[in-house]
Amino acid sequence: MRADRLISILLLLQNNVRMTTRELAKELEVTERTIHRDMEALSAAGIPVLAERGKFGGWRLLEKYRTNLTGLKADEIKTLLLSPSFQHLADLGISDDWKEARQKLLAAIPAPLKEDVKDISNRIHIDTSTWRQSSREMKSFGILQQAVWEEKKLQIQYEKADKQSIERVVEPLGLVAKGNTWYLIAASDEKIKSYRISRIVKAEQINENFSRPHDFDLADYWQESKKKFISSLPRFEAEVEISPAIIHRITFTGRFVQVMHMDKPKINGWIPASLCFDTEQEAGEYILGFGNQIKIINPVSLKERVREMAEGVAELYNENEVDQ
Repeated sequence: MRADRLISILLLLQNNVRMTTRELAKELEVTERTIHRDMEALSAAGIPVLAERGKFGGWRLLEKYRTNLTGLKADEIKTLLLSPSFQHLADLGISDDWKEARQKLLAAIPAPLKEDVKDISNRIHIDTSTWRQSSREMKSFGILQQAVWEEKKLQIQYEKADKQSIERVVEPLGLVAKGNTWYLIAASDEKIKSYRISRIVKAEQINENFSRPHDFDLADYWQESKKKFISSLPRFEAEVEISPAIIHRITFTGRFVQVMHMDKPKINGWIPASLCFDTEQEAGEYILGFGNQIKIINPVSLKERVREMAEGVAELYNENEVDQ
């Protein structure tokens, strides 16, 4: 890529003071003619490259000139300009700071590279929100963030999933965004736990510092915590046959069902598959919703449950007809 090569030329001249066209061509594995074209491009862009003739001549940069992005290639610069979630930036209160830092980075990029990288935010956009956003209350987010940076203990009131409320003194170690949900990672009673921030009803900073564990790594903790959580989730598998008429709907509704595997269609066209749900009740409700388009093979208990559910639905509508 030419932008990468132009940066390489700048760095080579900066580190070697002077290099011949032949040396540059050999180092970059291009022709000498290509090097001459690149030098013209650098010069046209305002980079002070000078050509010196004679036995000890060659290309060099104007004395004291230094590139502001030493060691960064065009693709590397692009990664720095990729935007994280704007929602996350807003939550952290740094969206304006990010925009200003981005403008400063763009200003520091050598002119030949600007056209390649300045438009990246208009070509790649990262959205971590869900399709149907639910209202999120994070009243104490600012307090939590400040405590993480200042290493101050917190007194929190936390509402558990069963709506029970607990109070606890914690040592905030970090913040993690999973999708559009934020978690506080904190130590309490020598144990590190994750607290969903939307469930922190109240948080007060205690005027007492704590020492972070020297061996604590936030990313490693989160990965291990996530593995444990996934392994603890309920799991119910069902062997079924699926009508080809609804196969696209099965593969699309990944939020409700996980397709473990799918075999080739049988002679009658139906497709054997293994589906995974959280519970048998959830599996029954999902499969019943497709009527006669999904046939349960195993387990037998799920067959019975769906039969009972179907009979219950039929009975309900029969009762309605009698009442009318």
